[in-house]
Amino acid sequence: MPSALETPRLRLRPRDGRDAEWNLALLAEHPLGRQPDSVDEERERLDVQRSRFGEVGFGLYMIELAETGEPVGYCGLIVGRASAAQPELAYELLRAHVGSGYATEAAAVVADAAFDAGFPVIWATVATWNAPSFGVLKKLGFAATRRAGGDGRSVYVWLRRRAPRRRHAASPA
Repeated sequence: MPSALETPRLRLRPRDGRDAEWNLALLAEHPLGRQPDSVDEERERLDVQRSRFGEVGFGLYMIELAETGEPVGYCGLIVGRASAAQPELAYELLRAHVGSGYATEAAAVVADAAFDAGFPVIWATVATWNAPSFGVLKKLGFAATRRAGGDGRSVYVWLRRRAPRRRHAASPA
């Protein structure tokens, strides 16, 4: 996967320790999620993630507004509940930026880059309560394949998108 992606409104780069403070703010928005670490621990965790991005060739990108550089969330590929050969698309925005179309825009550019990199399929798993994510994934052409129990609190829907068929140039006559 490329080390940077862009859209007219967004810039994406692999997350690293520089993103610790805003990522802690994102984590704090989750009442049932992982409790935020100290800034130093979060820097270390994100630097490890960045190293893995380089080793495996994919990971999570920090999303920032192209015009201002303001961080708004993350998007990228993870192994998650899927596999390294067919990774899972993951994204999350700070609440202040939900509903702006940024998740759809970032996820679209990440999915395109994944298919350009040769991934035949990408997955997403979404808890049934997360209606906004279903909307994003529907816009991107993901289709539900099954439902499965999660961690005892949620039921997850598995969604899949296959790489688009590439048109081959006509052979010269």
